[in-house]
Amino acid sequence: MRFLQKVGVFILLLAWAIACSQEENGADAIFYNGQIYTVDANFTVAEAIVVEDETIIFVGATYDAMKFADSNTKQVDLQGKTVVPGLTDSHCHFLGIGKRAYYLNLDGSISLQDFLDRIRTEVEQKTDDDWIIGRGWIEEDWPEKKFPSSYDLDKISQTHPMLLTRADGHAIVANSKAIQLAGITHTTPDPAGGRIERDVKTGKATGIFIDNAIDLIRSIAPSDTTPDMVRKFALEAQKVSFQYGLTQLHDMGIEWPRVEILKEMYESGELKIRLQCYISDIGDNPDTLFKNGAEVGLYKNRLNIRGIKCYMDGALGSRGAALLKPYSDTGGSGLILTKENELYPLIREATEKGIQVATHAIGDRGNRLALDLYEKALQEIPADLRVNADPRHRIEHAQIVAPEDIPRFQALGIIPSMQPSHAIGDLHWAVRRLGKDRMLRGYAWRTLVDSGCILPGGSDAPVEEGNPMIEFYAATVRKDTTGFSTEDWHRDLRLSRKEALQMFTSWAAYSVFEENVRGNIEKGKLADFTVLEKDLMTCPEEELFKVGVEMTVVGGEIVYHK
Repeated sequence: MRFLQKVGVFILLLAWAIACSQEENGADAIFYNGQIYTVDANFTVAEAIVVEDETIIFVGATYDAMKFADSNTKQVDLQGKTVVPGLTDSHCHFLGIGKRAYYLNLDGSISLQDFLDRIRTEVEQKTDDDWIIGRGWIEEDWPEKKFPSSYDLDKISQTHPMLLTRADGHAIVANSKAIQLAGITHTTPDPAGGRIERDVKTGKATGIFIDNAIDLIRSIAPSDTTPDMVRKFALEAQKVSFQYGLTQLHDMGIEWPRVEILKEMYESGELKIRLQCYISDIGDNPDTLFKNGAEVGLYKNRLNIRGIKCYMDGALGSRGAALLKPYSDTGGSGLILTKENELYPLIREATEKGIQVATHAIGDRGNRLALDLYEKALQEIPADLRVNADPRHRIEHAQIVAPEDIPRFQALGIIPSMQPSHAIGDLHWAVRRLGKDRMLRGYAWRTLVDSGCILPGGSDAPVEEGNPMIEFYAATVRKDTTGFSTEDWHRDLRLSRKEALQMFTSWAAYSVFEENVRGNIEKGKLADFTVLEKDLMTCPEEELFKVGVEMTVVGGEIVYHK
């Protein structure tokens, strides 16, 4: 009898232990009652996502998802909202996004006078000799359609040095005080890959410095690279990114000392956003990366360092993009910023050592030269001698590409990384730079996709706003946000909504070797997703760029909630 009692107690304890074990094995979180676009191979639509240890363990119906719940499981009712894989900006400048909050913002200035009024207001808040530093002006948005000058700035102040960067980052205007401090005279030569704009009569600098000439002024301006400032910029950039629904950024052109500061911020838990860092090609940055090798999956896949950002040419707006034929409005064919004998050895070594190269190329000549260098490296180093048989080198922007060069991207495995909002901004004036005949070469998303390319989508923030909803709108509608377009905009080159969503999810993941890690809402992938207020697949096109973000989730954690 006593034996049977002991057996009974044992069975009860065993049942209790099993029940407790089952309860403890519940999932971390369940997100249910949503319209979930998984962006898997079949573009499946689901209702619920189950998360365990920052990873998706189930995608499907709400009823089935609830089987993973216990008393400790966090349950989030999505209330029928649209959910997409965590959005990625495949080309931006992380610290630059944060920097916008700390310097004079000239974005949206509608005339030269508006531009000058903003500067005047900033000067009034400064003490004598303080630098005035800002960014965001675009002269093509002004009635004057011409660059500002040191003469214009000197009317406001001749005691405050000024450095004001064009929105594209490829030109600045400086006042006479800054030019004087830099020691620039009419005899100062143009640096390689740069141009000092000069008065045609006097030879005196007008205040405009293009591409590599910018450093003549920037090198004497106050440094904003102190550890404290880098941390402030990073936290601000993360906050803005999460508000836009972004879960990962491809950061183009960061230097090693700043990467080390970001690592400290990941260690402390301050940074949660996922970053793909492309190291600047300046100085010994590439050599450090070649020596260290790629660093992948750091801080639970929050940080990857496996690429180098290079420059082939300048920008179209400042007439630095390298063209096969001269510009239609002023003559000249643009600038080559990095000589072939300097760039090719870097591309070759990267190809051999498993380092991805992302080369800025905007003009058709710039794109052709970049393709030529990639092709040469791939031919000289066979796949069996590469750390990565498929290096997935990228061309950043690929804005103007000759028709005969389009097939080369797919044939060589080169990824065109493109920013749709550039088109709806540039197309207002690009016809003046290029002429009608070359407009078909511009922002040719449809042509590239039809040729077999995948297109990771970005914003180039802070050049553009950085809102992926604007990018989605631009890619699918190819009109500006007022609904304006002309025949020169070639709207037939736009993408479908499914393709545009892939640009910022699965295609973005592939472009950084993460197609097996993220980019879709699938079992086994990282639990990154973005919850939207409206359905991107069905809402009217004129509402797309206004779609708000309800929630941003990274690794199953809600990092932003409206």
